Amino acid sequence: MNPSEIKDVLTFSLTQVPIDTRISSVSDAGIRDASGRLDERSKRIIEQLQEDGRRSYAAIARAVGLSEAATRQRVQRLLEEGVIQIAAVTDAEAVGFHRQAMIGICVDGDLRSVSTKLAALPEADYVVICAGRFDLLVELICEDDAALLSVIDDSIRAIPEVRSTEVFVYLRLEKETYQWGTR
Repeated sequence: MNPSEIKDVLTFSLTQVPIDTRISSVSDAGIRDASGRLDERSKRIIEQLQEDGRRSYAAIARAVGLSEAATRQRVQRLLEEGVIQIAAVTDAEAVGFHRQAMIGICVDGDLRSVSTKLAALPEADYVVICAGRFDLLVELICEDDAALLSVIDDSIRAIPEVRSTEVFVYLRLEKETYQWGTR
């Protein structure tokens, strides 16, 4: 068989296998398509990790049609680019944080500088610049009411650009999920 015939046989053989079941061992850990969006395999990897952050590379590889090495490289690239984080999500109360609250904040001046200051607070686990009644929303996780009061009075209200705050104390966390998929 000459090289041209071998190429034709290989091309024919590969095109007969459905694309979803082909396993790629390409070492390129590219995670984006030509337009810069996450490619479908990267999205499928993310969905696998959202279901179970401890899932093995081998199991993820089987599910998405990549080799284990290629999967490991893609996960590393997703981590390096800040697309994903892999962390243990805890029950705040079970680890000693008995008070959670969302703080609505109105700001005079530069929102970004205030949000940067708030993001540096160890008690703040969520800081967002938003539109609407408040300029910023900050979620605080504290040991107790005294600690919450201290953060609000000593740290948040002490920022000169903070005009007003409104505190929404959590009575019960009804739903918290990190499995919204990749759409």
